[in-house]
Amino acid sequence: MADETARRMLWTSSNMALLGRIAAEFETTRPFAGRRIGVSLHLEVKTATLLLALKAGGADIVATGNYGTSQDDVVAYLNTEGIDARGSKSDSLERHLAHVEGVLDSDPDILLDNGADLVRRAIDRGSEVLGGTEETTSGYNLLVGELAPHVSFPVIVINDSPLKALVENKHAVGQSTYESFCRITNLMPQGKRFMIVGYGWCGRGIAHYMRANGAEVTVAEIDEIKALEAALDGFRVSDVATLIVDADVAITATGVDGVIGARELELVPDGILLANTGHFDREIDVPALHAQTTERIPLGDVLARHVLTDGRTVDLIADGRMFNLAGSRPKGNTIESMDMGFAMQARSLERVALAHGLLPRGAQPVPDDINRALAREFTRQMGNPV
Repeated sequence: MADETARRMLWTSSNMALLGRIAAEFETTRPFAGRRIGVSLHLEVKTATLLLALKAGGADIVATGNYGTSQDDVVAYLNTEGIDARGSKSDSLERHLAHVEGVLDSDPDILLDNGADLVRRAIDRGSEVLGGTEETTSGYNLLVGELAPHVSFPVIVINDSPLKALVENKHAVGQSTYESFCRITNLMPQGKRFMIVGYGWCGRGIAHYMRANGAEVTVAEIDEIKALEAALDGFRVSDVATLIVDADVAITATGVDGVIGARELELVPDGILLANTGHFDREIDVPALHAQTTERIPLGDVLARHVLTDGRTVDLIADGRMFNLAGSRPKGNTIESMDMGFAMQARSLERVALAHGLLPRGAQPVPDDINRALAREFTRQMGNPV
């Protein structure tokens, strides 16, 4: 297994050229020398490549995965490479939260967060940190919402970058969601009616990739402007309650809790398949589903059938967790898209380490000079001189 993981790491790192060049530079500049970076991020081969780049820059790293997405072989590999990595795919939520606490127990100077788990607990503890980064829409919503009055340090939100929106959220999430649907279910999308909940960048990508591969796609969106965009893109648009009654498959991509809740579950047709690509596992109200379930039948790796009190069945992927990072040998987003995303992470963390005193407190977008420099590099990397 160790040899196989090393081979996966070699394939992945050799296709992350942006991050590779940054790592080589970091070996000389050492922007993180004397600093500890606390990490809460999906632990898989692409994130491992990022953590090794930060280590090359002098960082001491203490990392844990996100709930249900850690790849055990990658956690073991990182530990052999001198990175304190914790967590496993089988961790309970309580165990995962204990790992988050353990990361903060190490007194990190900088946080690399995915869903604001670390920032929330750092605030609760009164921890002193220089700043950090946040990867997701879900984390951004917390940072500008309930946590906003309490964040006393800068947090660069990678998800605010137009590069992440285009490269990772739209194209990579669209592709990985399509691929994961096919891999996990072994079904073909052609002829099936997909309802995509949310028309942000991830929802856009999922809707377009599913339609391009033969699915009949509708979009549930309550934001008027996004709904108009979806309609102009040729999708039927309405709310969840209206569209779910005709759906074969419903996929959530909103960053909002309970968008498929008890009311919507009362309306679902017999045999519907539910899945979520949002960061948190609360977009589908799984407790409400369990409350209506008389029998739960495992169907394989991460599929389960719920027999409801009235005899209808609802199939659920990965218990409502992010299903493009679930199942046997999950791939997640494409290597090249994460090369861009993690290059932004590396440069943004470098900015926090070297210029945190010049950054405003709270959530803020990736600095424009970082966006533009990486856009030029990535475009050239694709064979387009600019």
